[in-house]
Amino acid sequence: MATLAQKAWKSAAFKEQLVKDPAATIKEVTGYTFAENVKVVIEDQTDESVIYLNIPRKVDYNNFELTDEQLELVAGGEAVGLILIGLFAAGLSIGLAIN
Repeated sequence: MATLAQKAWKSAAFKEQLVKDPAATIKEVTGYTFAENVKVVIEDQTDESVIYLNIPRKVDYNNFELTDEQLELVAGGEAVGLILIGLFAAGLSIGLAIN
């Protein structure tokens, strides 16, 4: 996400491409492909006179299941590292939204 934001800040043409066709642009930059049923929305939030608040989707933790790989990481004691990575990513997202 940071790479995409930085490229959009540096290039108006890239930002326009990212807003118009986010899935293709993200795939071009990162190689990541979204599932067909996933809609990617990029909102240009560079207007300093507007404050944006993102309400993320609600996660139903009652039906939440870890994959075998995730269970192995937790069982192997790597959960703390995963939590720190998650907190860093969340902080980066919040920082990008605020800035």
